[in-house]
Parts: sequence; C-alpha cells; structure tokens
Amino acid sequence: MLDILKAIIFGIVEGITEWLPISSTGHLIILEELIKLDQGDAFFEMFQVVIQLGAILAVVVIYFHRLNPFSPKKTQKQKMLTWQTWVKVVIGCIPAGVVGILFDDWIDSVLYHWYVVAATLIIYGVLFIVVENYQKGKEPQVTKMSQLTIPMVLIIGVFQMLSMIPGTSRSGATIVGALMIGVSRSLAAEYTFFLAIPVMFGASLVKLFKFGLNFTGMQVAVLLIGMAVSFAVSIVAIKFLMNYIRKNDFKIFGYYRIILGAIVFLYFGISALLA
Repeated sequence: MLDILKAIIFGIVEGITEWLPISSTGHLIILEELIKLDQGDAFFEMFQVVIQLGAILAVVVIYFHRLNPFSPKKTQKQKMLTWQTWVKVVIGCIPAGVVGILFDDWIDSVLYHWYVVAATLIIYGVLFIVVENYQKGKEPQVTKMSQLTIPMVLIIGVFQMLSMIPGTSRSGATIVGALMIGVSRSLAAEYTFFLAIPVMFGASLVKLFKFGLNFTGMQVAVLLIGMAVSFAVSIVAIKFLMNYIRKNDFKIFGYYRIILGAIVFLYFGISALLA
C-alpha cells in the first residue's frame, strides 16, 4: 500500500510539472531521491514516463472539440482548419520523433545526470527572462493556429527536440521557441499542449514495450493510480496556466527554474563530495 501512496505523489508532481514550463524531470529527479517505488529500477524508469499518459488524456479532454475534425457541430471550414492543426502538430513532432527513435538509449545513458538537469534548468530559466524582456511591449505576430507557417512549426519542433535533454522541459523549450519567433503566449502554450499528444504517447509506448507487458497486480495498480492522479492534476494545471498567461508573462517560471537548478546543483554536488 505504501507504493500506492508514492504513485499518488508522483502523479501529483507529474501533473503539475508536465504542463508548467518548469521541467518535470527536474522535479522527479529530486522526488526520486526522497521516495522510490519498491518495484525495481526498470519498472520505476518506465513508470515515470508512462504516467504521462494521464497528462495527455487531460489535454484531449479539455481540447476535445477543438481537436475533433469529425464534430458535427463544426462547419466544413472549421473541420478543414482542424485537419490543418493536426498536420502542423505532426510536422512539429518530426524532429523529436526522429531523434527519440534513434537516440533514446543514448540520451538515457549519457545525458540523464543531475548536473545536466541542473544546467538546463538554469539555462532555460535565463532564456525565459531574456526572451520576455526582448519581447516586452511588442505585439505578437502570430495569434491564431492558422497563422503558423510550416517553417515556424519546424522551428518549434526543433526546440521540442532539444527538450529531450533532461531538465529542459518539453513545454518550456517549445514555448521559448515559439515566443522567439513572435507567437503569442496563449497560442504558444496551446500548440505545446497539442504537440505533447503524439510525442508523449509515443514515448510511453516505447517505454512500455521495452519493459515488456508482464506486470504484477501491484504494478498495474501503481501505474493506473499514477496515471489517474496525473490526469486530474493536469486538468487543473493546464487551466491555471492558460488563465495565468492571459495577464502575466513567463518570467516567474524563469526565476523558479534558476532557483530549482541551483538547489539541484547544491544538493547533488554536496552529496557527491561527501560520498
């Protein structure tokens, strides 16, 4: 039963940090130091990725009508625009998809270290502040999904690819990339949510198949509860972010990332020296 409680805690952290641009990996690596599931390292590694499926479902539920090209409530033009949105999502996912398939194991073995996480937390935190200061007072050039061009989509896709470096934050990287090319904050966030659907679903499937589909009853319970909690918390986190950025910029998240990165550096650095 202790693992059930741990799964709930992991689900809460995943649901909050997956959508706010503050790095779920950065938080999970600290949480992992405090609590760990008693189901083996292979299961735990898979668990941290697969509970993202709950977070994906939250996006699907919130934006179901917007993303459904078959809705009888939509006109033909609206259906066509919905298909165009999906095309732009698929194109935006290509860079991360290619790199993920080719280098997933290498990224896990070479880049998944505390100092990489700490560095990227700080680097992208600074980027948020710099980009927001640069864009201050400027009107965004792109405010609608229909205004996103293929080159813009590919640029944002490259930033999503960079988010495969642990600690970067997938939402953080794509939002920074979108802001840099003149996309409005709300559209940048929404497009980030949509990009997550195929990317996170694909990553979860890869981890599931690598682990194998032989689960114990407790492991199934832990996975389902983690996903359910991640789903519920993600609903709240997504709505909070969209309401927040209507009146505020992303600089607060930049400062938060810098502080968290410093904490990771100090905690793990001191632990390494004392080991």
